[in-house]
Amino acid sequence: MVTIFDVEPRRLIEEAAARLEEMKIEGPAWVGTVKSGPHNERLPQQKNFFFIRAASILRQAYSHGPVGVSRLRTHYGGRKKRGVKPDEHRRAGGSLIRKTMQLLEKAELLAKNKKKGKPGRVITAKGMKLLDAAALAVSKKTASQ
Repeated sequence: MVTIFDVEPRRLIEEAAARLEEMKIEGPAWVGTVKSGPHNERLPQQKNFFFIRAASILRQAYSHGPVGVSRLRTHYGGRKKRGVKPDEHRRAGGSLIRKTMQLLEKAELLAKNKKKGKPGRVITAKGMKLLDAAALAVSKKTASQ
């Protein structure tokens, strides 16, 4: 059985994003009009940025256990250029991550962790099934090439 650890992450995320688009998950209306964090100079350039970010969040929840907004803000953050001063790491914006996680919860792909002392969200069986199916599709595509 092929899992997410057996395929290239970038291709997996692209395939999972396509599957999320087919599920008709509606992102917030403001997604294409805001930067994803203070370290970015421009708005996201991809047409399906929201679905790529949602697929990436699902992958993070699958591979790194319970994940929360704070942890993902650090993960999606980046280097902020400050002119002549040294660059610094800045965390990504939390609103986009939070809204995406809430929408994935509504679609029953993520769920709040019920274990005491481990806050955050975990991937559900439905979410694992979606990512494993995407991994299988990616491995078939790469095997045929």
